[in-house]
Amino acid sequence: MEFELHQARQILSRTPATLNSLLRDLAPEWFAPNEGPETWSPFDVVGHLIHGEKTDWIPRARIIIEQGEAGTFEPFDRFAMFENSKGKQLNDLLDEFARLRAESLAQLDELQITPELLARRAQHPELGVVTLSQLLSTWVVHDLNHIAQIVRVMAKQYGTAVGVWRQYLSVLTR
Repeated sequence: MEFELHQARQILSRTPATLNSLLRDLAPEWFAPNEGPETWSPFDVVGHLIHGEKTDWIPRARIIIEQGEAGTFEPFDRFAMFENSKGKQLNDLLDEFARLRAESLAQLDELQITPELLARRAQHPELGVVTLSQLLSTWVVHDLNHIAQIVRVMAKQYGTAVGVWRQYLSVLTR
């Protein structure tokens, strides 16, 4: 499927409600565990998504649009949420993410993206030249990737409890 802004917006606008429905008011046993060393809990993922809203998607889109290939993205701190989310409650993070995503989508609309703008390019500090279309496509897939990650981590909380049915539940073996 080729990138289409309207279709991308459909996913981006639903992510906060999806996470809210999945995580709000759950016991910490569902959202605090991770999959082991150097992995993230659902709580961590929501913090990571918040950091992305603040420092990644729209700021980088603006660099592409305003500076073109002369523009270079600031490196993204994929682990900033560990410090930024300390002492916070998950419901508060969900509220913050929903607010930030609404702001991001309003800013995206203000950019008045055209096919010509989607082809504009800038420099990623690790990956080299990227287009606005690639950035916005990545934003969508990033959301879906982390939703899948959250679901997988949550499913694993009952990984032993399912007993012999484990063989039919591929989410538990990934």
